[in-house]
Amino acid sequence: MSDKKDPPYFMYFPGNYRWSAAFINMISAGPYGGSEIGELHKIGVKLKGKAPDDDEAWFDAVTTVAEGVRAHARKFEAGKHRHSAAHAYLRATNYFHMAERFRTPKDAKALDAFKAGIDCFEHYIKLSDIKIEKVEVPFPDGSLPGYFVHAQNKQSDKTPCAVYFDGLDVTKEIQFVRGVPDLIKRGISVLVMDGPGTGEAIRLRGHHLRHDYEVAGSACIDYLETRKDVDAKKIGIVAISLGGYYAPRCAAMDKRYAACIAWGAQWSYYDTWKQRIDANFKTSLSVPGHHINWILGVDTLDQALEALKPYVLDGVMQKMECPFLLVHGAEDEQIPLADAQKQFDACGSKDKTLRVYTAEEGGSQHCQRDYLTLVVADMWDWFEDKLIRN
Repeated sequence: MSDKKDPPYFMYFPGNYRWSAAFINMISAGPYGGSEIGELHKIGVKLKGKAPDDDEAWFDAVTTVAEGVRAHARKFEAGKHRHSAAHAYLRATNYFHMAERFRTPKDAKALDAFKAGIDCFEHYIKLSDIKIEKVEVPFPDGSLPGYFVHAQNKQSDKTPCAVYFDGLDVTKEIQFVRGVPDLIKRGISVLVMDGPGTGEAIRLRGHHLRHDYEVAGSACIDYLETRKDVDAKKIGIVAISLGGYYAPRCAAMDKRYAACIAWGAQWSYYDTWKQRIDANFKTSLSVPGHHINWILGVDTLDQALEALKPYVLDGVMQKMECPFLLVHGAEDEQIPLADAQKQFDACGSKDKTLRVYTAEEGGSQHCQRDYLTLVVADMWDWFEDKLIRN
């Protein structure tokens, strides 16, 4: 009998953390229109028995299903059934981008899949009942791409708005199916962004990751202040995973932010990657280890570590003044709960909350991928309290 302890959560691919995490991320996007269980099962069947590091197999399996769903969408659209088409295009978007995210360096096949996801989302925008604008946020050396998703059930012509950044390895399109349709129902508009180092910003524009993420965060507020449909006094910010560094840094450095959610803790990103590199990446990682070189724009892991030295929140969290919510999973294998406690304790806000999700209640995995609807409800209710009811 093995003494090895089973993980306290479901793994679709036993022993393969990265694929299981990605698969659960796709499953959990279902309530927001991002997946369908029958389509996901097709992916699982194609990957049965494949080696854990066979990312070519992952890419082929997920892309094949994405292409099939896109074909359904095109058929529905040709038949002038826009609601069916919109739903299928949204799922195809998520699959194309989830297929592509493990494929680095980004070759032509990767970029073709990424662009296919963008194209599917643009069809979704055209056909959906949700009002979405493609926007460009002025930024040094160009601009950052985003979507302005209009509030529903709004109480005034000027609505509160949440700036929504992603993390290390996702895209604004993936982020859309992680709760945006529920947030806008509360009368809060959402600016969903690809910041430096993520999504379209790095793949098509060359904006690498930067430690001073407040440059992007402040650029978003500058942009929102030009809109006549946004209440500039009620702008919040939320970001996921590595976004637990982005969002607090932005809110600490720019006092115009009225509320901040860190969806997953961070403390010293240098220490996090030093431990991963020292372990030869034999640890729980959401992406291949070499992904860090690509997003930083460096050639070696030593250069990556050097570039990561300023990615620390000690000395930054103390400057935060706006209301702050930090959510974290008790069983998070990527970022320890101890880091969440350090980040929370250092926060200078008088109004601050640490919400830890346990295995018993669900949501204990990294960024609550195992109970997405619960954390989304908690976070968006908090935004509603801070940006509308206050």
